Amino acid sequence: MTQPLSNAIELNPPQQSYKRSFWDSLRGDRGIWTIILLLSLISLAAVYSSSSSLAFREGKTALFFLLKQSGFVVIGLAILYVCHRIPLGWYRKLAYVGLFVSIGLLVLVFTPLGKTLNDGTRWLSILGFSFHPAEIAKIALILYVAKVIEDRAFDTFEEFVVYLLLPVSVVCLLILWGSISAGIMLAGTVFIILVVAGISSKHLMKAIGIFIVGLTIVVTLSQTTKLFPRVDTAMKRIFTYANVEEKKGDSFQADQAKIAIASAGIVGKGPGNSTQRYILPHPYSDFIYATIVEEYGFLGGVAVLLLFLWLFYRTYRIAKQCTRTFSSLLAIGLGMLIIFQAMLHICVNVGLLPVTGQTLPMISLGGTSFVIMSTAFGMILAVSRTVDKKQAQETMEATS
Repeated sequence: MTQPLSNAIELNPPQQSYKRSFWDSLRGDRGIWTIILLLSLISLAAVYSSSSSLAFREGKTALFFLLKQSGFVVIGLAILYVCHRIPLGWYRKLAYVGLFVSIGLLVLVFTPLGKTLNDGTRWLSILGFSFHPAEIAKIALILYVAKVIEDRAFDTFEEFVVYLLLPVSVVCLLILWGSISAGIMLAGTVFIILVVAGISSKHLMKAIGIFIVGLTIVVTLSQTTKLFPRVDTAMKRIFTYANVEEKKGDSFQADQAKIAIASAGIVGKGPGNSTQRYILPHPYSDFIYATIVEEYGFLGGVAVLLLFLWLFYRTYRIAKQCTRTFSSLLAIGLGMLIIFQAMLHICVNVGLLPVTGQTLPMISLGGTSFVIMSTAFGMILAVSRTVDKKQAQETMEATS
């Protein structure tokens, strides 16, 4: 008697495993995987074109920087893949350790290991390898905040100060010494996490007051003792932005970015045809969005912007599906950190904000930034993978 087709399928399920593709082995939100792939491809094209001036200064070719960025992309995506497979329990265990390690790295910047680059001492050079510890500290702080909020109720303001306000202030102040915009951006991200987590409004209002007082002290110390050297740079950029007509010579970067964008049109000048890349300072990092718009036009600029807005939507969707506080806050915190940095970069490039020196996540040239952002994306996907796994288990239990 001929065996029914349904029985044959039940007797031979392993045969279907041979048809699985690499794409099927990826877990988590497919939309975010798509965004990562597109941003990586845009990075390679934009860096190859915009690094011409850097190649000329260093006596290299643009191909050299394309291969260099390709290496960063490969390493970053490999780390991303590993991070997205790590159980969330491991991230919970790393939260407190990561905070202390990141603070230690930020303190090392003040030692002979600290390296000055682009008028800012915010890099570490260890065994010939240079990296930006603030990038690591941003991820570590969000990881810590998500964990400590899950562990504690913060019924008293004293508990809030000891376990949240004090650690956040220490990290942000250390970052402020090297980058004002990065420190304020991180503080703003943490504040949104606290609001989303439902922390007492009284605690938050007191924290805002302390932040304002602390920022005032930082500015005062900068003016009197030069303890925070980047404050003078930030204030100069703000005044230049507010008085462009009076200080045209000081607004060179912003002016060249505006020229690049204004000359682009709808479809741009075409890949590799940017002219401002030879004039703009750092067109491959701080002003890479202006280069993208110049070459790909209004449509290209909008496409990049929409990718980050799509990321915000997907991250928000993942956070809403979480049933644990840590998972939800980690996803929304890392998502907001990436979005804030991207929007800050874009707003500076189009002339809506003063120059800040923030790179465009997953696109600008740079090893530390790409790898750390890949780690952040990997953590978000780890949350998404856990959510998908739990939903699949609940579906199986409901149908069994």
